[in-house]
Amino acid sequence: MREQSNDGGSGGRPGTDRDRQGLRTGTIVRVGLALTVIGVLFPDVIYAQQPAPTINQADTAWMLISTALVLLMTPALAFFYGGLVRSKNSLNTMMMSVVALGFVGVLWAVFGYSLAFSAGNAAIGDLSHAFMRGVGLEPEGTIPHMLHMGYQATFCIITAALISGAIVERMRFSAYVLFISLWSVFVYSPIAHWVWGGGWLAKMGALDFAGGTVVHVNAGVAAFVAALLVGKRRDYPGSGLLPHNVPFTLLGAGLLWFGWFGFNGGSALAANGIAALAFTATFLAPAATLVVWTLLDWGRLRTPTAVGSATAIVVGLVAITPAAGYVGPMSAIVLGGLAAIPSYFALIWRARTSLDDSLDVVAAHGVGGTVGALLTGVFADKSLNTVQDGLLFGNPAQLGIQAVAVLAAIVYSGLGSFVLLKLVGLVIPLRATDADENTGLDVTQHGEEAYIQSSSVSVSAGSAAESKIPYAPPQKIAHT
Repeated sequence: MREQSNDGGSGGRPGTDRDRQGLRTGTIVRVGLALTVIGVLFPDVIYAQQPAPTINQADTAWMLISTALVLLMTPALAFFYGGLVRSKNSLNTMMMSVVALGFVGVLWAVFGYSLAFSAGNAAIGDLSHAFMRGVGLEPEGTIPHMLHMGYQATFCIITAALISGAIVERMRFSAYVLFISLWSVFVYSPIAHWVWGGGWLAKMGALDFAGGTVVHVNAGVAAFVAALLVGKRRDYPGSGLLPHNVPFTLLGAGLLWFGWFGFNGGSALAANGIAALAFTATFLAPAATLVVWTLLDWGRLRTPTAVGSATAIVVGLVAITPAAGYVGPMSAIVLGGLAAIPSYFALIWRARTSLDDSLDVVAAHGVGGTVGALLTGVFADKSLNTVQDGLLFGNPAQLGIQAVAVLAAIVYSGLGSFVLLKLVGLVIPLRATDADENTGLDVTQHGEEAYIQSSSVSVSAGSAAESKIPYAPPQKIAHT
C-alpha cells in the first residue's frame, strides 16, 4: 500500500501542522477580504450602532399630565398661603405665588434650564441650552426634550414661590419679584445641577428623587434668611394675626396633594414601575403624617385643628419627596409618621421666638425636607430601584452622603439668598412702609382687594390725588 502524501492524502486534509496553519491563515485572509467588500458596499451591516433613543408615547403622555399637575401646585400654594393671612393681605399673598409662574418660568427657559441640566462641570451647567438652543422635539430619555424642560420649570417655579410664606404681609412686592427672579437663576439652578444635572452631589451618590434638598431644604433656608432680613411684622407677635379663610387653606392642601402625584410620580420621567412606586408613597406618607399630627394635636390641644391637618399633609408630602422612588410602601408610612414629630415641635418652638416665619416655611419645608432627605438614607431599598441601599439595608454610608447633601444645600442657599437680598435692598427697599402694612398690601401693592368693605382709606397719604379705595380695616376683620 502506498503511503499518504504530505500535500493532500486521503480526503484532501493537510498532512502536517504547517499545512493546517497555512490553510487557516488563507481562510482568515479570504474572510477578511470578503468582510471588507461587504463593509464598503453595506456599511450598516458591519458597523451597526446602538439604536438611537426614541420617544415613548406612554411616557410622553404621563409626563404631559405630570407637568400640568405640578404647574397646578403653584396656584394651590396660593390658596394654601392666601387663607392663612389676614384678609387685607390675601391677594398680595396669593399674587406672590402666581407671579412666579411668569417671571421664574421665563427665566428658566432662557437661562435656568441650561445652568441646571447642561454638561458644564461639577458645580454648574454651561449656557449651551440658553434661550432653549438644542431643546426641541428630540428625545431626552424617552420623552421630548422640550417636555423635560417644561416639567423641570414647574419645580423651579414652585420652589421660588414657597419662600413667600416667610415674608408675607410686609415685603414690598417689587423687591420680592426681583429677588425670586435672581434666586431662581443663581441659587436654584446650581443646586439642581449638583443633584440632578450630573454635578458633584450626583457623583457622590446623593439620593433626591424629586426635590428634598433641591426644592424643600433650599426654599426653607432661603425663607429663613428672608424672614431675618425683612424683619417681623409690625403686629408680631399678636393675637390679631389669625387666618382669615381656613377653607382656602384646606382647599390648597388638597390641591397640593393632588398635584404632588405628578411632582413625585413624574420624577420617574417614565410611565413605569418606579412611577407607580413613587405614586404609592405619595399617597401613604402624608396619610401617616396626618394621623400622627392629629394624635399630637389631640394630646396637646384636646382637639385636632383644620390648619394643623392641612400643615400635616404638606409636611408628609415634603418628607416623602426625596425618598418616593427609593422606598417601599411600608417604609413610606413609617417615614411619613416620623416626619410629623420634628416639624410639629419646630412649629411650636418657632412661635415662641422672635422669628416671624409667618407661614412656617422653615418648619414645614426646611425641617420636613431635611428629615425626609436623611431618612432616604435610612429606608432606601436597592431591590426596588437598583440604585442604592440605605442604612436599614446594609449601607450606613448612604446616610452620611445624604447629610452632606443637606448641609451643602443649607450653606449655599443661605449664603446665596443673603447676598441676593442685600443686593436687591440696594435697589429697592425690601420692606413696605408702616403705613402700607397697616392699610394692607392688597390695596397698597396692587390697588385692589379680595373683599369689598364699606370703609375706605387713602392709598398714599402723601399723594396729590388722595384717591379713595375700599379696604378692610384691621379692627373689622372677621377672624376664623
